[in-house]
Amino acid sequence: MRSLSALAFAASLSLPLALPSHAESTTPGLITVTGEGVVRAVPDQAMLQIGVTTQADTAAAAMSANSAALTLIVAQLTGAGIAERDMQTSNLSINPNWSTYEGGAESRISSYVAANQIDVRIRALGSLGAVVDAAVSDGANTLNGLTFGVTDQKPLLEEARKAAVADARSRAEVLAAATGGKLGRVVSINDGGGFSGPAPMFRAEAAAGAPPVQGGEVSLTATVTIVYELAD
Repeated sequence: MRSLSALAFAASLSLPLALPSHAESTTPGLITVTGEGVVRAVPDQAMLQIGVTTQADTAAAAMSANSAALTLIVAQLTGAGIAERDMQTSNLSINPNWSTYEGGAESRISSYVAANQIDVRIRALGSLGAVVDAAVSDGANTLNGLTFGVTDQKPLLEEARKAAVADARSRAEVLAAATGGKLGRVVSINDGGGFSGPAPMFRAEAAAGAPPVQGGEVSLTATVTIVYELAD
């Protein structure tokens, strides 16, 4: 016959181990915040989209006229100080024009339209107006956009990231204080990347004379997401 002490020991093995009642309270809360930093700078370069559109009875004639006009434009841009590496074709197309005949019962190709567009980087902003004038004077009949930028963005984005981290901490401190706690250690940081903000835009049909263009400022923005522990 087993002794009472042996039975008591066997019974204790079948019971789960008791956990401390305060175990859940040792896990810290977390605060997740996203900070944003913005740095503004005067642009030192511009990107201009110059287009040539020609129309002719045949596709070959439309393309030939387009190529001739674009060759003159490139020569003018080169003469204005634009390097070959700063000119790139971004769109080339040729499409038929359809016309309706016989009271709408028949459609035929009446002509062809050829279009060519090049992206031009202007590194000397003082020559921007002259570059536009030179392109227009030799056949460019559309200007499809002008954007400004900064050549070396790295130091500006570094400043923006520092400002984003400071902004994130400020937001987290406000939230922590509102809960009666304080910030603990940083658990994780996620760099949301940096990007250029909206730049001044210019869009116009071809016009005689060099247009006045103002570069203004461009903004560079960085975001970070930081997770903090919430201490009591």
